[in-house]
Amino acid sequence: MAENLNYDGKENGGSEKGVCYGNSAENCAKYGRLYNWSTAMGIEAKYNSTYWGEGDEKHQGVCPVGWHLPSDAEWTKLTDDVGGASTAGTKLKSKDGWNSYSGVPVGTDQYGFSALPGGSGSSGGSFDDAGNVGYWWSATEYDAYNASYRSMDYNGENVYWRYSRKTNLFSVRCAQD
Repeated sequence: MAENLNYDGKENGGSEKGVCYGNSAENCAKYGRLYNWSTAMGIEAKYNSTYWGEGDEKHQGVCPVGWHLPSDAEWTKLTDDVGGASTAGTKLKSKDGWNSYSGVPVGTDQYGFSALPGGSGSSGGSFDDAGNVGYWWSATEYDAYNASYRSMDYNGENVYWRYSRKTNLFSVRCAQD
């Protein structure tokens, strides 16, 4: 998928499925929505604080039919296929939308991934890093309270593997089945 997901879940009477950075609709249009892990996975909120344990099989979550939330292994394959985590960020970042940093190449969007820095949010309602960092969930749990994600920063070329509290709000990219 060549953009951050912007699905609000309101079709068919559903409840809201994500938030706009800073609660601004303009940011949803630019960066897509931010989701906690259980919402991204399309599972009960209780799994933000307990182990889901279903493994790394393809899981649709909030992704459209025919797409799924990528596993940690799929994220690794993507970064490996574009030259490795130490330079993949430059190749996957969009050509614009990122703040600049002296000496760091701008995004080339060499593969049409168009990564945008949608920032993050917390369950308490605060937001951080739009324009500077993109965070994307994987379907892979780290433990009962954390799941793995990938990030890219404005001040580097890397794609980073990390894990974070499942209650944090990050962007979602979907992988085709």
